[in-house]
Amino acid sequence: MNAATATAVSTPTSAAPATAVTPTERTGARTDEAAALIGDSRERIDALDDRIIGLIQERMAVSAVIQEARISSGGRRVNLAREMEVLGHYRDALGKPGTALAMTMLELCRGRI
Repeated sequence: MNAATATAVSTPTSAAPATAVTPTERTGARTDEAAALIGDSRERIDALDDRIIGLIQERMAVSAVIQEARISSGGRRVNLAREMEVLGHYRDALGKPGTALAMTMLELCRGRI
């Protein structure tokens, strides 16, 4: 390594300073109080989402047991009458968007065997 290369390697590059994003910018709030409330609420939502994901994974495992038992006994992998019950339950509890949510969940739970 020659002297010019050694100097180039050891000279730090100047980078633009990173600008910190304030809580109000991150949340879209207009006051620090609202930003704090939104930040805390988002943390709670993230924790709830983790629990929901865990419950869906648990449901997928239980559904796989049911499917395996049904198939082993000579039945079909999917019971459409049961799926209609589930869709109705979600629709009754959550309205029309509940049906779409239930369809997604049922899709996740089908055919894992």
